[in-house]
Amino acid sequence: MMRTAIEISLYPLDADYIPPIKDFIDRLNKYPELHVTTNAMSTQIAGEHARLFEILGKETALSFAEHGRKVFVMKVLGGTVPDA
Repeated sequence: MMRTAIEISLYPLDADYIPPIKDFIDRLNKYPELHVTTNAMSTQIAGEHARLFEILGKETALSFAEHGRKVFVMKVLGGTVPDA
């Protein structure tokens, strides 16, 4: 199984930017197969590569469907990522 880690930053283009960020992080934390670590600048998630991108596809689409424009910035580290 190939594990992948992704660092994600979400930038809602709205003055009320905290609720969409919190909602996105809360949704990611509902997946037990993901390892989620959050700091002041970004959220890091790690998991099995295909499942990780399946979840990201679903959750970013939900975020984009909410009111207001948003930008996601992601850095992807592929290959063998140690279990956290």
